[in-house]
Amino acid sequence: ILGEHLRICPQGYTCCTSEMEENFANKSRSEFEAMMKEAGRSVQTTLTAQHRSFDSYFQDLLNKSEKALYDAFPSMYGELYTQNVKVFKDLYSELRRYYRGSNINLEEALNEFWTRLLERLFKLMNPQYHITDEYLDCMVKHAEQHKPFGEVPRDLKVKATRAFIAARSYAQGFLVGSDVVKKVSQVSLSHECTRAIMKLMYCPHCRGMSSVKPCNNYCLNVVKGCLANQADLNTEWKYLMDSLVVVADRIDGPYNIDTVIGTIHMRIAEAISNLQENKDSITAKVFQGCGNPKISTKGSSTEDKKRRGKVALEAKSSAQALEMLVLSAKGNLTALKTYWITLPGSLCSKKVMASSAADDKCWNGMTKGSYLPEVMGDGLANQINNPEVEVDITKPDMTIRQQIMQLKIMTNRLGNANIGNDVDFQDASDDMSGSGSGDSCPDDVCGKRLSKSPSTRQPETHAIPKQSGHGINGASSRSLPSAFLLLSVAFIATQQLWR
Repeated sequence: ILGEHLRICPQGYTCCTSEMEENFANKSRSEFEAMMKEAGRSVQTTLTAQHRSFDSYFQDLLNKSEKALYDAFPSMYGELYTQNVKVFKDLYSELRRYYRGSNINLEEALNEFWTRLLERLFKLMNPQYHITDEYLDCMVKHAEQHKPFGEVPRDLKVKATRAFIAARSYAQGFLVGSDVVKKVSQVSLSHECTRAIMKLMYCPHCRGMSSVKPCNNYCLNVVKGCLANQADLNTEWKYLMDSLVVVADRIDGPYNIDTVIGTIHMRIAEAISNLQENKDSITAKVFQGCGNPKISTKGSSTEDKKRRGKVALEAKSSAQALEMLVLSAKGNLTALKTYWITLPGSLCSKKVMASSAADDKCWNGMTKGSYLPEVMGDGLANQINNPEVEVDITKPDMTIRQQIMQLKIMTNRLGNANIGNDVDFQDASDDMSGSGSGDSCPDDVCGKRLSKSPSTRQPETHAIPKQSGHGINGASSRSLPSAFLLLSVAFIATQQLWR
């Protein structure tokens, strides 16, 4: 029949009624959105699997260290351990909470552990004296210069904080990446895109050419126009992938989690042995600085026999397992780096089933023949002359812009972790995508983008995604110049008005 009634397909002779054309338009829209979600799910599956593998490995390291402590310390230290079980349990509890994203100052938590342990052990090793809380305060102040636990607290604090910072940021990087893909893959098609996709996929049917494949370059122009905003994720997405690779090298290198996390119990045992071996001299120095405490009226209870000597604890190394874990992650991260700009080509070849580039008897949008227009570049700015999709380059999609900002925040977080700089994570309930700005990748990844020294910065606070993967909750509160904040607010407000 004559096709004067058609609103999307060419108006020559046609096999389609208006109703059929409308049904095809709805079908093409739902099919293309399903393609996007399926492609996104594949990336999400890869990232969440990497997160799950690392998370399981890390938590297992911590669990084994804690279990080794609980198994060995009662026979090694007797009352020194049994009367202070809670101190050790609290330490491992704080370490887990920190790793999972709680807003905890790790150095303070470790300092608190050593302080509480010293107070308890000092009283137990001097049962003949009545030692008050005030006396313990004085003892702690003087003990800092005497180093009752030797160099262990300082050494463990440096190594453990770096390892935990890297591990926490690394684990969260996978979750943030997966969450960004999920949100972006759910962005619905515009009206112009729906028409272009329909013309690409089903207008050949209306011309009686259902077996003719779309021209490859024609398909690329349609999909690049429809996914222009998604392609703008490319730069920050690459930085995130590169930053995760760099931190992976840290975890299996300078901040080796096997060496540090798997031996926490051994370092604590070493510290207690140092205290026992130097008990007399440390006690004398404390008495000299704080005075002699009163003799206890209860009489001196017999001190539990000291277990002196070298600690007979072992740490089973699983360095090969960690190496394989990191190697697998690096391979997957490298493969995902170009996801957003290779997505149009992947959809055209695997889903739309476009013809080969050399085919000159393909569907070109009007008839069977060759496709002459050049292929557009990637991203929103390059779609100004797209011959297949009308794209307003002045109206970026705000959901995608927010996800670009999330990538920047996470990459900046990883950049800090790479150099051992702590970043506070805050698990907030407000469902906001957060904001932030500035340099977003470490020197190792992209030159001088992160050039400021981190040593003078206050810890930053960013939101983390829920473990269930239902979004990135909370907002980041990064110290920024007020002028920049005003410009950011003005920009976002303008975008909302445009919409």
